Amino acid sequence: MLPDITSSPAVLVLWALLGYLAGSIPFGVLLSRAMGLGDLRKIGSGNIGATNVLRTGNKAAAAGTLILDGAKGAVAVLLARWLAAEDAAQLAGFAAFLGHCYPAWLRFRGGKGVATFIGLVLALSWPVGLMTCATWLAAAAMSRISSVGALVAACLSTAWMILLRDYDTTALTLVLAALIFWRHRENITRLRQGTESKIGKS
Repeated sequence: MLPDITSSPAVLVLWALLGYLAGSIPFGVLLSRAMGLGDLRKIGSGNIGATNVLRTGNKAAAAGTLILDGAKGAVAVLLARWLAAEDAAQLAGFAAFLGHCYPAWLRFRGGKGVATFIGLVLALSWPVGLMTCATWLAAAAMSRISSVGALVAACLSTAWMILLRDYDTTALTLVLAALIFWRHRENITRLRQGTESKIGKS
């Protein structure tokens, strides 16, 4: 369920900090400003993720946000694994996720963490990451609702870990899935009410 703890406390704290700093880079806000789309926090839902960037009508900005938000989770994991160990890699990925959701620079009002989650899962275990991506895309395509894709992918990610016998990461994916559900609590309410926005709605 958990990786062996082989790194020193100081190393773990360092990678937690580096992961948080990487995750807290608000690429959606930065790209929106650079491309003259305005303040993303005053557009649509006010979220800083790719789905809200898409509501500006700029698909390139949305795609860039999606890729960069995923990359910061993946980079945090891969660098920590390369320079430290697996325990540091998982901690860095978790911290990157928290950084995206609760960035200090934006008064701890960040995104919902889906792209960052998928990026770090791809880095932790690429077969599981690919299955999680496929789940996300399939659920979103069938429902035409981004939050449905996110919730189904998060829910099934741990099942893919178990199916592929990647037991060392199951605890992390369970925690991250729970946080994604928490971050989507308002979306879940709208889904129940039938008022959740469709993908691409401006």
